[in-house]
Amino acid sequence: MMTSSPKFRSLQVSAMLSLALVLLLATARAGAAQEQSSFTFSEDIAPILFENCAGCHQSSGIGPMPLLSYDDVRPYAAHIKRKVQSREMPPWHLDPTIGIQAYKNDISLTDSEIGRIASWVDAGAPEGDPALLPMLPMLADGSEFHLEALLGPPDFVVEAPPYTIAANAQDQWWTQTTPFEGLIDSPRYVRATELKGSYPMGVKVLHHGHVTLAFENEEGRRQSRPIGRQGIGKGGDLFPDDTGMLIGPTGSLNWNLHYFPIDEEVPNESALAAVWLYPEGYVPEYETVGEQRFTADRGGDMPWAGDIVIPPHSIKVQQGVHVLNRPALIQSFRPHMHMRGREQSLEAIYPNGRREMLARVDKYNHFWQITYEFEEDVAPILPKGTVLMITTTWDNTADNPVNPDPRQWVVFGQRGVDEMSHVWLGMTYLSDEQYERLTLDRNRVASARDDR
Repeated sequence: MMTSSPKFRSLQVSAMLSLALVLLLATARAGAAQEQSSFTFSEDIAPILFENCAGCHQSSGIGPMPLLSYDDVRPYAAHIKRKVQSREMPPWHLDPTIGIQAYKNDISLTDSEIGRIASWVDAGAPEGDPALLPMLPMLADGSEFHLEALLGPPDFVVEAPPYTIAANAQDQWWTQTTPFEGLIDSPRYVRATELKGSYPMGVKVLHHGHVTLAFENEEGRRQSRPIGRQGIGKGGDLFPDDTGMLIGPTGSLNWNLHYFPIDEEVPNESALAAVWLYPEGYVPEYETVGEQRFTADRGGDMPWAGDIVIPPHSIKVQQGVHVLNRPALIQSFRPHMHMRGREQSLEAIYPNGRREMLARVDKYNHFWQITYEFEEDVAPILPKGTVLMITTTWDNTADNPVNPDPRQWVVFGQRGVDEMSHVWLGMTYLSDEQYERLTLDRNRVASARDDR
């Protein structure tokens, strides 16, 4: 009886192990493919798109195509994968590695949601069972103010004089002053404001804008308060509980509306600003001044931003410094640059020398004007004497995908091809007693959380 040699037996074992490895890898690949293909539009992808994308991607929205059905989505599946993996969509441009990360209006996708979309596309974007498709959410069509769903009808609405936006033109502005009277009988505290373009076409061309109310307070001092600030991607301004903005019953409305034309004329567009009030006679504990502008240029005084000069084919950084003469609560952060804007950050330097990065946008996009609304338990509470350091970075090179011409010198200006450098901060100035109480409450909550 012949027996195989040890060398032959070793070869047999090796071959068997190789075969087992091949079978194991094949099984693993089959399992991975099965796991990939287990994601379907109806069950897994539609809920993500309906919650995070449908508000803009609908027939009357600002998105370039609707994403409300499988037939809508399927032709764009690969494009959607690229956009979500690069985190261009949904638009949320904050640096996730530094600064405060808790926001009331965070619409960014989780890593899990992005992975689900990518796996679904890689598996051929299967539809699944249409019977399992979730119901479409209630979608605002632009005819109503967004805050109406939460607060009901506004207490009053003011309307800008009509303006016709030419087709395929450069940026256009509409600046007018109109009287304000007869809408309230006495000074009142404002709870929320919202500015929007008229429906259906005005909402498509109003890029951003402001309407402010200039009035004399009871001491006879001239004051100005925003009763509407709008930007693409920005909702209305709802102040925190028991926080209001005081306005007078008479004055003038100053309209500053920036329109970005489309491929058709929009005649007689009249922007609308809505205001929600606290009940008559009610005095909230905290008085806010709404969104306030802080610059990263010469300081905000005239000549405003006179020192913005960006050479061709260059990257430039500029900083602005502002010292708080009162304690303050920062409710929101909204950067503003134009087409060369790349990054903007807000840093606090406390009176004791400690530095803290509050927020940083590292993928700024001029076509979105997003307000980042801090969660109330992390909204910065800053003592008197705090230095606000605003740092702006412009990219005037060919690497900037929206740069119209990197060969040009760029200076300050209102056009999108010119530049600006400021940040809008939702501000509530505090008394010393309010600052001490809020700081104590915040520390008490943080201590209780650490003890758990």
